[in-house]
Amino acid sequence: MDIRRTTDGVVRGRRPAPDIVAFLGIPYAAAPFGANRFREPRPVQAWEGVRECLDFGPVAPQSARLPGAPSWSPGDEDILTLNVWAPASADGPVPVPVPVLVWIHGGAYTFGSSAQPDFDGTALARAGLVVVTFNYRLGFEGFGHLPPGAEPPYPENRGLLDQIAALRWVRENIAAFGGDPADVTVAGQSSGAASAACLMVMDRARGLFRRVIAHSAVGPCYSRELAAETTRRVAAAAGLPATAAHLTSAPPHALVAASDRVVENYRQDPGSGPRHYNPVIYGPVVDGDILPGDPLTATAAGASAVVDLLVSHTTEEYWLMDAVGSGAKVTTDEQLTRFAQVFNLPDDLVPGYRELMPDAPALDIHLALFGDLLFSEYTSRLAERHAQTGGRAFTSCFARQRKGPEGVVRAWHCADIPFAFGNLTLPGVEFLIGGPPDTADHELSRRMMGAWVGFATTGDPGWSPLDGPTTTPHVWDTADSPAGTRHAAARALWRRADFSPLRP
Repeated sequence: MDIRRTTDGVVRGRRPAPDIVAFLGIPYAAAPFGANRFREPRPVQAWEGVRECLDFGPVAPQSARLPGAPSWSPGDEDILTLNVWAPASADGPVPVPVPVLVWIHGGAYTFGSSAQPDFDGTALARAGLVVVTFNYRLGFEGFGHLPPGAEPPYPENRGLLDQIAALRWVRENIAAFGGDPADVTVAGQSSGAASAACLMVMDRARGLFRRVIAHSAVGPCYSRELAAETTRRVAAAAGLPATAAHLTSAPPHALVAASDRVVENYRQDPGSGPRHYNPVIYGPVVDGDILPGDPLTATAAGASAVVDLLVSHTTEEYWLMDAVGSGAKVTTDEQLTRFAQVFNLPDDLVPGYRELMPDAPALDIHLALFGDLLFSEYTSRLAERHAQTGGRAFTSCFARQRKGPEGVVRAWHCADIPFAFGNLTLPGVEFLIGGPPDTADHELSRRMMGAWVGFATTGDPGWSPLDGPTTTPHVWDTADSPAGTRHAAARALWRRADFSPLRP
């Protein structure tokens, strides 16, 4: 029987496999448009009868068109939906509640959705979890700053508030799907991982989960000043005064297009500062209320000590951004020096990386530096500060490489996620992992899934927790070899780097 009763009404799912039931497109909050636009998520209106939950809901406003996933169309409003994959018997849910894994998708807080093929929860559900994925507001709708002018004021971090609303839905409803509401793990990658890190230190999220899995967390967060500057630029690009009244009257597609123009302006202007190199213009805002502080600072103060944390990053994060052309090219020593100056990197970082990569061209040094700056170092610091204040933290890195038809398949950003979800054979992930998987890849995937399931079930992924800065991270590759020397040596070079909230 593939029918479950939620607090808002009855839903019917489908069977992607005989032992798994999936419910797709369940609303967890009201459509965030009309009177609800730019407001905290509002409750869903209950429905009568059985709601067919067989297809993913609409994605959040965005211009991205991702392989295998639906794209957004103006008029799509019921975007705050979630999906559940659960082990099932012939008669309904499994008799004993199982741990729950709630996945937050990444995408620079600007694109992506829960409908991406690599986030299908069937394999993890078969391994013993109830898996929940969901959509949340992105771009200006979710993270844009609205100037004063409305009463009550429009809140910052609406995308994070959507995430909390989804977690509250899980607490109130997941038992009907066989999940244990007292045993919830929040997981995410990239901006999804950074979102999970924010949730760890937010009072409004307290008690909604007990563990966090953060792959390639990106940081730091934004200051209110930078968020306000972004709004001024987006309003100008849309041909609007930067007032709450004008911005709230602009249709979502106009703000998406204006945001894209702002991003392109940063790309074309080498003098525009850090955003020339990484033109991500939206993100969590440290407003002192909804988000009291950047996760690194708040974690160091003990705000998340009761949560178990498992982090991971890839060893060649930024090579993906170079491959898809999303970042500025840095191909000369002069450009590399300028890059380091723009980001106020310690003087010994570039020379130190040159020593670690003596035969590498300037581009490769830049990619290694930038990947470590944006993802690897921030992720590692998050785990260290969590452990220093009494929290349990486990570290790992994804280093799997193999030879492909066009050279080495790198351990780049996003390549680890199909392995952890057990979705290696989907055509949509071949670009990320470098072609069809081989036997060693399938074995690696089984081990990574086992670590996620073990951590979500018992708090133990299968190796020792972090115990001081010399602890070696667990390495994911096709031989499970120890961490290479570049990781430890590179980390030593970052000790004096600052990760304060970004300002104009």
